[in-house]
Amino acid sequence: MKIRNASIAAVGAAALTAGLIAAPSAFADGHRGQARPGGGAEARGVQAAAARAAKEGVDWKDCPKDWGIEKPIQCGFVTVPVDYADPSGRTIKIAVDRAKSTGGEKDRQGSLVYNPGGPGGSGMSFPTRVTDDNPLWMKTARAYDFVGFDPRGVGHSSPISCMDPQEFVKAPKPDPVPDDEADKSAQRKLAAEYADGCKERSGDLLPHMTTPNTARDLDVIRAALGDKKLNYLGVSYGTYIGSVYSTLFPTHVRRMIVDSVVNPSRDQIWYKNNLDQDVAFQTRWEDWTKWVAEHDDTYGIGDTAAKVDDQWKKLRAEAKKKPIGGVVGPAELLAFFQNAPYYDQTWAQVAKAWSDYVKGDEKPLVKAAGPDMSDKAGNKAAENGNAVYTAVECTDAKWPTSWEKWDRDNTRLHKKYPFLTWSNAWLNLPCATWPVKQQQPVEVGADKGLPPVLITQSERDAATPYGGALEVHKRLKGSRLITERDAGSHGITNVRNPCINKRVETYLLEGDAGTKDVTCAPHSTPVPQIVSGLTQPETKASAARLHAPR
Repeated sequence: MKIRNASIAAVGAAALTAGLIAAPSAFADGHRGQARPGGGAEARGVQAAAARAAKEGVDWKDCPKDWGIEKPIQCGFVTVPVDYADPSGRTIKIAVDRAKSTGGEKDRQGSLVYNPGGPGGSGMSFPTRVTDDNPLWMKTARAYDFVGFDPRGVGHSSPISCMDPQEFVKAPKPDPVPDDEADKSAQRKLAAEYADGCKERSGDLLPHMTTPNTARDLDVIRAALGDKKLNYLGVSYGTYIGSVYSTLFPTHVRRMIVDSVVNPSRDQIWYKNNLDQDVAFQTRWEDWTKWVAEHDDTYGIGDTAAKVDDQWKKLRAEAKKKPIGGVVGPAELLAFFQNAPYYDQTWAQVAKAWSDYVKGDEKPLVKAAGPDMSDKAGNKAAENGNAVYTAVECTDAKWPTSWEKWDRDNTRLHKKYPFLTWSNAWLNLPCATWPVKQQQPVEVGADKGLPPVLITQSERDAATPYGGALEVHKRLKGSRLITERDAGSHGITNVRNPCINKRVETYLLEGDAGTKDVTCAPHSTPVPQIVSGLTQPETKASAARLHAPR
């Protein structure tokens, strides 16, 4: 699964001592005996890297033209070790960008750093919430620089690759639902070849592509920004980064929001989390088919959820027999249609493209679901995102190596939850033959020194099921949970719901997480619209990933 911001300070990094910025007490307050690869060596390594970053700061400049990031947003780099156990060894540069806070110096509270999820997602669009005058964030923007970054291996931060990008997007791909053992054997061969390709093209970085290392990078970024403590908004997989950061650096946290939460239990990372996602996606798919049926006067697909689902099966069968437009088969359909279970904001757009097809116009569906072979930059980014997703999830934790277990688990799930199960299995199967050592996940949990963390979660989220929020709430002592009842959109801090928006704003501006957990009514139900094309950034995702909209 991936399921797809005023000056740094008048008192800049140079005026702060490394001792203030890179406080060694974070590890003293952590959980002794937790799984932390490299242990003390990596703890000392991140302190050394943060101290260097505090002295160097960030050399902010106009962003390179080919990055597509317009003024007044600025870009820069932060240098981090590849291996924190060897902080004097090889380094890479982490790309960062920012939009300065819009208030006066008296309003400033530092930087708000963002990760949208993935693994493999770029946070570099986050500062546009300031420059585009996003109404949900205008008051917060007066107090904080909005800072995005490309995590290690992503985008402009020493990007990794596992195969040729043009080959990666080529379509149609095999139907993810196997007809027989021969189909399964073919998919297993593709997965093993993909894992080998990661080793061949990016092997030197693969052992270090882990969530704990990204959390360490985040602490170095904090120091480079001149912030004594971190203000962080993590969505989707970004919540797992936040959970790990809170465990490794509890005393470095000032404000932290985790939105649409990954279950961080060591026995869930990552194999079981993916199985749980298959169940949740089916539930949210059924929510959407019910909505489509309720608006049959607009879409003409079916007037009951069962009829809509039958039409989906018919569409898949037609595309399998003869790919739509020559390029859209069942795999491409699934990559497009899964936007609906992810985001309510796409319900109308996905339904409209399907409705057009039913009425005889296949062009909108082909444009939305098929590849654009001329978009080499976009295809390169898509392949890079998938490579990072695979590298992090496969290296973070041990995975089953027995095909019999994979086959048994996914065959069982597919019977009741057919929408995503086999596609998700093939996406993750490279982890069964992963060519570098797989780590032990961090035992997430913090009590001493960690301020209240704010958790936001919709009840029916498909990509990160609700149980993940409950688990993080239990593990991060003093945290507060905002639940959006009877809702299922992924990434709810950027969705208009005053009950949520006001509490998020109050927490960031005043540090008040509330005295108790809160349940909010759902945001407004999508309204049918006669539109074409999608507005969400993940419309051509090649597989389910933990990702949030911009």
